[in-house]
Amino acid sequence: MEQGGKTVLGLAARDASGVLSPFTFSRRVQRDDDVTIKVLFCGLCHTDLHVIKNEWGNAMYPVVPGHEVVGVVTDVGRGVTKFKAGDTVGVGYFVDACGACGSCRAGHENYCPELVLASNGVDRDGAATRGGFSDAVVVSQDFVVRVPDGLPPDATAPLLCAGVTVYSSMVQFALNEPGKRLGVVGLGGLGHLAVKFGKAFGLTVTVISSSPGKREEALGRLGADAFLVSQDAAQMKAAAGTLDGIIDTVSAGHPIVPLLALLKPMGQMVVVGAPSTPLELPAYAIITGGRRVAGNGVGSIADCQKMLDFAGEHGITADVEVVGMDYVNTAIERLERNDVRYRFVVDVAGSKL
Repeated sequence: MEQGGKTVLGLAARDASGVLSPFTFSRRVQRDDDVTIKVLFCGLCHTDLHVIKNEWGNAMYPVVPGHEVVGVVTDVGRGVTKFKAGDTVGVGYFVDACGACGSCRAGHENYCPELVLASNGVDRDGAATRGGFSDAVVVSQDFVVRVPDGLPPDATAPLLCAGVTVYSSMVQFALNEPGKRLGVVGLGGLGHLAVKFGKAFGLTVTVISSSPGKREEALGRLGADAFLVSQDAAQMKAAAGTLDGIIDTVSAGHPIVPLLALLKPMGQMVVVGAPSTPLELPAYAIITGGRRVAGNGVGSIADCQKMLDFAGEHGITADVEVVGMDYVNTAIERLERNDVRYRFVVDVAGSKL
């Protein structure tokens, strides 16, 4: 970042062990269109895990993770008109874009080729960006969203990535129309929110999981309409051709051909989990029935604001386990084992390093 700005304390990984330790650094000097935000809470995402362990081969150490930030505005630049000190706001997966490419002009800046990620990205000045596992962030007002009154900040933090990812998948691919049948693969951080948004949209939601023990959680507590064990060939065969769409949230390698068979002709699968191993997709699996597979990368800033407003209207929040900064390394180990229901959120402001 530019030197001479606010000095902050955070947590950083120095190598592919992914172990986080205290790290002091400077935020950039506040620009005219910038908002300075005191971080209250920051979610821990599987993407953070992939990056700090360099599983995607793109880590720029030291890495300060965190891209599901909820905080309070403490200062604004002279040109800021959208926010003021005291506002509760959010910052998600990216913090800048070129504004001029076709994607940006179309309102899909999340696909900008010059996208600046909130963590482990490259800012417009050439410096590495540092994420929300820190005291404060400095972000252009155009990449900050307003958190509606009534949404608790801790349980709202995961909506800034996990929430907008599943919400925008439903909206972009017309899987938000009441009465449609949606499959949700995986009942983790993204999956449980997909169930909540799906039900709020009026969909019939089927959870598809390799863990039979999640049946009661899916049906009884989250309100899904049906549950399929992906390893049960009889169950999968009986449900073949019944779904309008599938959102695949699983971040570990898994076969997708059996999942595609669940789709109706011309049904749509949206892949939002990011396994480090390649997907295996034989041509017959999509040619037969004209089934389609697409990916979705979070969502635009407009998508994120609409998602938060929708969440505020319907009382949608993530199910979280709030931890202190001193527990983060343990939380990372537990996340690797999927030992969380359903999202870790770090109490940044309430922690001491």
